[in-house]
Amino acid sequence: MTDAPVLIRREGRAGRITLNRAGALHALNKEMCEIMISALQDWRNDASVELVLIDHAEGTRGFCAGGDVLLLSESGKTDGKAGADFFAVEYQLNTLISEYPKPYVALMDGITMGGGVGISVHGTHRVATERTIFAMPETGIGLIPDVGGGYFLPRLAGELGTWLALTGARLKGNDVLAAGIATHYCDSAALGELSKAICTDGLSALNGLKTKATGSFEAHTEELDLLFKGDSVEYIVDALNTGSDWAKAQAETLASKSPLSMKLSLRQVREGGSASFREVMEMEYRIASRLIKTDNFQEGVRAVLVDRDNAPNWSPSPLSAISEGEIDAFFAPLESGPLTFLETN
Repeated sequence: MTDAPVLIRREGRAGRITLNRAGALHALNKEMCEIMISALQDWRNDASVELVLIDHAEGTRGFCAGGDVLLLSESGKTDGKAGADFFAVEYQLNTLISEYPKPYVALMDGITMGGGVGISVHGTHRVATERTIFAMPETGIGLIPDVGGGYFLPRLAGELGTWLALTGARLKGNDVLAAGIATHYCDSAALGELSKAICTDGLSALNGLKTKATGSFEAHTEELDLLFKGDSVEYIVDALNTGSDWAKAQAETLASKSPLSMKLSLRQVREGGSASFREVMEMEYRIASRLIKTDNFQEGVRAVLVDRDNAPNWSPSPLSAISEGEIDAFFAPLESGPLTFLETN
C-alpha cells in the first residue's frame, strides 16, 4: 500500500481503482478526481481492460464519505474559484463514469455519501453490503445533492428520490438494494473473493448475488409518494404536518435543514427528471458554484463540521423569506461560462 490517495493498477481483466485516503474516509479532493479521470481515459480504448472495478482500501470503514467540504468552505470565503474548479473536475469525472463504454463495478461497502455516491451510482453495477450507509445529506450543510443527484434521484421509484434529497435520510444495507441505488448485494466478508473473481471472470462473478430486497422504507411508500409529490417545500411540509407520526417526524427533520438548500434541491430534482445527464451536471455546477459563497453554506459547515453544535442559524430563513427570483438566480448561466466536459472518443 502506498501513500497515494488513489491506487491505480491492472489486475486480470479489470482496471482497478482503490480509494486510499483513509484518514478522511476517502473523501474526494481534486487530485483524487484527476487521478481517476486519467485512469479511465487510459482504459477507455485499451482492449485488454474489459471492465473497471472501484473499491476502497481494506480495513477502513467507508467507501467514500463525500467531497472536500472544508476546501469548498475556505474557497467560498474568498472568490470561490478553487471550489468551482473542484466541482468542474468532480463533475467531469461523474459524467465520464455515466457515459463510460465499459462495465463499471462499484463496491459500495461502508459509508457512501455525497461525492462517494457520484463515483458509484452512475456506474453500471453497484454492490452494497450490510455495512453500506447511503445518504445525500447536503441540505444539512447548506448545499444541494449534487454529483448527478438531480439525475438519479428523480429516477428512483415514486417520490423516494425527493424524500432522500430533502431529508438526507440514510439507507442501510438491504435498503440500498431495495431502492435501486445498488444493483447487487454481497456480504462484506465475501468482498475479497468477489473482487478476485471479477478480475478473473468478469461480470459473471456477480451471478448468484442477491438482486432484490425489501427495504425498511417501503412500509411508508404510499404515504411518502403522496406527501412528497408537491412542487413547493411549503406544500410538502404542510402535508407532512397533517400526516402520521412518521410523516410528522419527516417534517421535524426538514425543520433542521437549510430552507434555501431545500428549495433549490426540490427544483433541482423536479427539473432533472426530464433533463439529460450533462444538462443536470451543468445545472448543478451553476448552483453549487454560487452556493459555496453564501452565508447559508458557511453556517452549515460551521454547525456540522467545525463547531459541531448542529445548531445552524440559517440565512435566509424561514422558507417564506425566499422568493422565486432568488431561486431563479442560482439556476442562471454563470458569467464565468458553462461547465466544460471532457473530450471522449
